[in-house]
Amino acid sequence: MNKQFVKDLKVGDQIRSAFLVTEKALVAFSQPNRSGEQFLRMQLADISGTVRAVAWEKGPEWAQVFQVGDIICVRGEVGEYKGPQLIVHGIETTSEDEVERGWFQRVAPTPREEMLANLEAVLNDVSDPYLSLLMQEFFADTEFFKRYTEAPAARSVHHNYVGGLLEHSLEVAVLCRQYAAIHPELDLSLLYCGALLHDAGKIEEYDSDSLTFELTDKGKLLGHIMIAQEMVEQRIKKIPGFPEAYRLELLHMLLSHHGQKEWGSPEIPKTFTAYALFHADLVSARLNQFSLVAKKGEKENGWTEWDRLLERSVYLGKAEPE
Repeated sequence: MNKQFVKDLKVGDQIRSAFLVTEKALVAFSQPNRSGEQFLRMQLADISGTVRAVAWEKGPEWAQVFQVGDIICVRGEVGEYKGPQLIVHGIETTSEDEVERGWFQRVAPTPREEMLANLEAVLNDVSDPYLSLLMQEFFADTEFFKRYTEAPAARSVHHNYVGGLLEHSLEVAVLCRQYAAIHPELDLSLLYCGALLHDAGKIEEYDSDSLTFELTDKGKLLGHIMIAQEMVEQRIKKIPGFPEAYRLELLHMLLSHHGQKEWGSPEIPKTFTAYALFHADLVSARLNQFSLVAKKGEKENGWTEWDRLLERSVYLGKAEPE
């Protein structure tokens, strides 16, 4: 199957291509002569972007054959309504086996081999013997390692791609290293453990088989912070003599790493290491958000479009000397 990517669509193009459905809704016609009838409104996506789509005919019929998160083959043409909009004349269901997963799911821009080498370096730098054993309990586990290195860090906010969790965690570890260089009293081994484990619960929060990283039931009910706490508690129990002080400190770091209760943390940071971890996590996430917005490109006069999560447009121009 040939693929036509969203970024390449132009008004007037004829379309026959596979897209990922990210939104769908049946909407009532406003015209009196079509009272009681509905059309199908969708948002379709691929790795290059999203596009609105409408099916004026057969909307209720087609809405029954697919769900949000499915891949469908769309036949139609590109029209214009507040930007490009697909006018759909035909919809066929398809399976993931018939398409390339890479058409719809982005991968971390940092090469996987580079990230794995950096992960090994961080693990080797965990000097405390008990914390090193804890890292081995996690990362020597083949199943955990696979899921951890392939998981996203989020659905949409930051590092929302395959390998995003690993990329984000390594960024946090680098920032923690810099903090410890400025403040030697910080326990770097403990910070490294917090950096690598603070979001580990996301391997069970998101469905790894979903192209849109849908939340699992466990993710919806518990969230990644509580899942990570549970995971760490279980692994610590396997290490005889693991210091209670380390257990309490590490669990507090996990439970407080969002920084504020209104941001989802059960606790606010109350230790030096927890506060450092919170800021490292925040800086990594925010800079990635800026990067993702910037990569969408300029919209007008050097500025990007408004980003609702950052609550601002980003300036991409450069100050020119007079």
